[in-house]
Order: sequence, then structure tokens, then C-alpha cells
Amino acid sequence: MGQTNKLAHRMANKTIKLVDAQGNPVAGKEVELKQTNHQFLFGSGIFDVIDVANKNVPADRLAFQEEKLDKFIDVFNAGTLPFYWGRFESEKGKPQTKELQAAAQWLKERNVTVKGHPLCWHTVTAPWLLDMSNEEILQAQFARIEREVTDFKGLIDMWDVINEVVIMPIFDKYDNGITRISKDLGRVGIIKEMFAKTREFNPDATLLLNDFNTSINYEILIDGCLNAGIQIDAIGIQSHQHQGYWGREKLEEVLDRFSHFGLPIHFTENTLTSGHLMPPEIDDLNDYQIPEWPSTPEFEERQAQEVEEMYSILFEHPLVEAITTWSFSDDGAWLGAPAGFVRKDNSLKPSYEVLKKLIKGDWYTNKQSKTDDNGMVSLEGFLGDYDLLCDGKKVSFTLDKSEGTMQLVV
Repeated sequence: MGQTNKLAHRMANKTIKLVDAQGNPVAGKEVELKQTNHQFLFGSGIFDVIDVANKNVPADRLAFQEEKLDKFIDVFNAGTLPFYWGRFESEKGKPQTKELQAAAQWLKERNVTVKGHPLCWHTVTAPWLLDMSNEEILQAQFARIEREVTDFKGLIDMWDVINEVVIMPIFDKYDNGITRISKDLGRVGIIKEMFAKTREFNPDATLLLNDFNTSINYEILIDGCLNAGIQIDAIGIQSHQHQGYWGREKLEEVLDRFSHFGLPIHFTENTLTSGHLMPPEIDDLNDYQIPEWPSTPEFEERQAQEVEEMYSILFEHPLVEAITTWSFSDDGAWLGAPAGFVRKDNSLKPSYEVLKKLIKGDWYTNKQSKTDDNGMVSLEGFLGDYDLLCDGKKVSFTLDKSEGTMQLVV
């Protein structure tokens, strides 16, 4: 019972009344209530879908890539697509809009909620910005937001608006246009501008501030934004753990600190490897480049245990609404790390099995019941989408926290 109590905020009780087309109660009938999707977003970075959706995969690799995506779809209901400006529009005026639209459409057709990442970031930004004045850079960034947010509205209604602002004005590894304008505008200033522009072109979108910095500096920045009247829909927290699992204590400490704002929290980029840990003295993860980073049976077991604990802690927390693993597969994973839930050959790691058991087992509702004389049936289940099956007919509905009896026609 303890498990259910801890997850009460993820569940709802609902009385459902079944009626026929004439409005008469459907009494004494067997019904099956099957959950088909979670309200909670279990996500992954899923850049592989771009080539598949655009039929840009060699024939001998297509079945392999499709098999990988089938395994993703089987467990996950959210996917992040890349909008790094330097790649999306490496040549000015030639954005990859159609390719990304095809990918977003592919995911949407499979009931996957899509997030775009990111609209503004100093890393992997467009190199041609350096030829411009700061005012021109700012206008180009505004135009970029207007174009992407407009072109993808309805396909992508969730954005990491601006990425890693804590370091942005003091970033000194190389010159770039976005650091230049962030120095002019200040941290809160650039966030305010980018959020306002994004909101203008998709007022109903879910807009995130995203950072890897979980120190007090990020808290101060969020506080400054809220005091400046910026509407942040969710706080994005990156949790790349190439140097070791944070553990329950750090996770709960981070959750406690970022809960003070009362805003939804998304774990936007999560990494737990099934290989050796990156040495602790590496300051910037990008500096660790090795030829081979193998996944081993021993470390795969460790990864599975860490995934089970971390996801359970986050799912139990009332403000967390999404967890996105950064690399679904070891094939093409960031830094070459064995960070995926599937190996390079598409075989499943223990972490995949553990997560599937949680998402589609322990945290999923499937119930057999029978309507009473008034056509009533009660459901206690996890929030999300359902199918009700009765006499060979299927009705879909959403279980949420709303009050009152739901009437369904079968």
C-alpha cells in the first residue's frame, strides 16, 4: 500500500457511467479499462528519427534503425529533437525545417510529445553570427525564434527556450554571437527577451529554462527571472552523470532546493552510463574523448539499479513532470559513452527492462470490471489516456484530477 500512497498525486479516482446511444445505462456488462499513455512524460533524446522520417537511411540500415525506434516507442511517450542553430542553419537562410518537421510529425503520429532543444544557446550556435553587430545578432536570434516557433506550432509546443544561461555571459572557450549579446543584456535580460519572443508566437507552448548548473547560482537566476515577471512554465535540470550517479541524497537535495519556486520540474537531459566512470578531475565533460567506452555486464547491472532508484524518486516527487534520458541507444550517444538503454546492436540492457517494468507495469493501470445496475464502474488509476472496452466496442478517454462522474457512450 505504501507504494500507492507515495504515488497518490500520480493517480485519480473516477466514477464512469456507461450509456448507449439512446442514453440508457449499460448495466451488468464486463468492461476492460486499459491505460494507453501516461500524463507524465517519460522521454528521450531521439535524434535518430530525423534520418528515418526523411528516408535518409541506407537500405541495409533501415530495418535496424526502425527496430531501435520501435523499442523507444514501446516505453517512451516523449522525445527531444535537436535545434542547435549551428547545425539547423549552418548556412544562413538554409534551415533544416522540412527535415525536422518530418521527424516531429513521425513522432506525433505515434503519440509522442515532442520538445525542441534549444532556441537560444551559446554552444553549437550559428558561426555566421560573428560577422554581425550585436544588435544584428539579437535581431537574427529573434527572427530565428519567430520562424521555428511558428513553423513547428502544433507539432512542437514545448521548447527549451534558452540553455545554460548561468555560464553564458562568462563562457570563454571560444567567441560566439550569443555570449556577446548575453553580456549586453545580462542573464535575466536575455532570458526575458527570448521568453517573450517565444511566447508571442506560441502563447500556449510550455517554455523551459534549462541548465546543467544546479548550484545556488541557478536558483538566484530563476528567482531573478520570476521577480522580473518572466513566466517560466517548467524548470529544466540537466543531470549528466558520466562521473557517477548523484544518489538519493543529492537528488533529494536538488529537488528540495528547486521545489521552493513551486514550478514544475523537468529532468531534461539525464545520463547514467553502463561503463566505467569518467575521471572526477574532468571539469568540462566535453574534454573527455576516448576511442572506446565499452558497456560491460557488471556496469549494466549498476546502471539498471541507478535508473530504477532515480526514476522512482523523481516519479514520487509531486513537482516533477518529465524525465528525459539523453541517449536512448549507445549508438551515436554523446561523448561515445555507453549511456543508452539499448546497446549498439539494439539489444536491450537491464536498464531498459527495469524501466519498462516501471512505466508499463508498476505505474500502469489495467483493470477488469463490471457495470452496476446504473451502468456505473469505478476506476482508480494512473493519470493518462485510457481505452474502455465493452462488448467489442472501444471508447477512449483521459483520466485526470477533475471532479465528478464521467459519462461515456458505448
